[in-house]
Amino acid sequence: MNVLLLGSGGREHALAWKLAQSPKVTQLYAAPGNPGMAECAKCLALDAGDHGAVATFCEANSIALVVIGPEAPLVDGLADSLRENDIAVFGPSKAAAQLEGSKGFTKDLCMRADIPTAKYVRADTLEAAISALDGFSAPFVLKADGLAAGKGVVIAEKKEEALAALQGIFAGEFGEAGASVVIEEFLEGEEASFFAITDGTNILPFGSAQDHKRVGEGDTGPNTGGMGAYSPAPVLTPELQSTVMAQIIEPTVEAMRAEGMPYSGVLYAGLMLTSEGPKLIEYNCRFGDPECQVLMMRLESDLAEIMLACASGELAGVEAKFSKNTALTVVMAANGYPATPEKGGVIDLGKAEAEGAKIFHAGTKTQDGKLIANGGRVLNVTGMGSNVSEAQATTYKAVKAVDFPSGFYRSDIGWREVAREKA
Repeated sequence: MNVLLLGSGGREHALAWKLAQSPKVTQLYAAPGNPGMAECAKCLALDAGDHGAVATFCEANSIALVVIGPEAPLVDGLADSLRENDIAVFGPSKAAAQLEGSKGFTKDLCMRADIPTAKYVRADTLEAAISALDGFSAPFVLKADGLAAGKGVVIAEKKEEALAALQGIFAGEFGEAGASVVIEEFLEGEEASFFAITDGTNILPFGSAQDHKRVGEGDTGPNTGGMGAYSPAPVLTPELQSTVMAQIIEPTVEAMRAEGMPYSGVLYAGLMLTSEGPKLIEYNCRFGDPECQVLMMRLESDLAEIMLACASGELAGVEAKFSKNTALTVVMAANGYPATPEKGGVIDLGKAEAEGAKIFHAGTKTQDGKLIANGGRVLNVTGMGSNVSEAQATTYKAVKAVDFPSGFYRSDIGWREVAREKA
């Protein structure tokens, strides 16, 4: 079958790499793709915002499955437009994508379905938000309601900082995403990510991971889209995963179906493992980035087969087999990220992949025959090992083989688990 994958980042490169391995895939197209994806897919210029153009391309090229990588086209309703043209899509409808498109929507759903999450208040004006602060104690968790590329969350240690942050949000710091805010209680514990694929009725558990959001060593500095990750997350034990399925994932899928918004695609739950049990921090309606990269490194099943079964409502009986080994990825970012990344830096991958790792391109392009940085997060260097320590060693050996003078990376990805393994 012919498959169209939409997106251009590291997540999409990982998906393309895995989809291309499927014997079911005859031709894989990527739009717009990137230099790394060009090695396993035919890249083309196609605007995901132009629903008609995407549908026309699919019909002209006998596309049997469209995989929508990033969240924006999902929240924009592209999946609905394609389904109206009888084109199979991996990804939720516009209504279902509100789980990521509106943090307030998700919090309200959690309340209705009795899903464990942090206490919260929604506010649509600066005055209402300031008033709501009185119901919380420091540290204050402030979230822009809409899509903010993973950067719309502020954790303020003092009320003065919270007030300043709220003023910034309502002044447009996060664009339209900050038209309203969610104020939450601060949850104590360790964060972990859990993934499930669902066709709206059947649910397939799809692994765990831990991300590193802060830009600096030791989890310091501003939040980013993610500086590295590893999978599986040992802290999310089989017992805890069962709890997450029973108390969070299953009630969500049931509630969405009952309310006329059946969810189809990958459901990515950001969790806080508290002393009271796992609580939902947020949902994403697509694979995480860079969590997707480590999941795809470990996945041994046919991804195209799983995605098509999901899109066709035939997920019952489908299994996902993962390697028991650990995968770890390190993000190589452009200097200045996450504020103002320096674009145009020349990159020489050298023999990095000869060190046993896989390099996924996140923000690159070719210019005058050279590979250059074209985004904030530029490369995802990903390695495997029998545990986190071993995967970390393999990955950093490859990272050091990459010549990227205008880039940087964290040297401590996986640090919590490495410390536990050495204890």
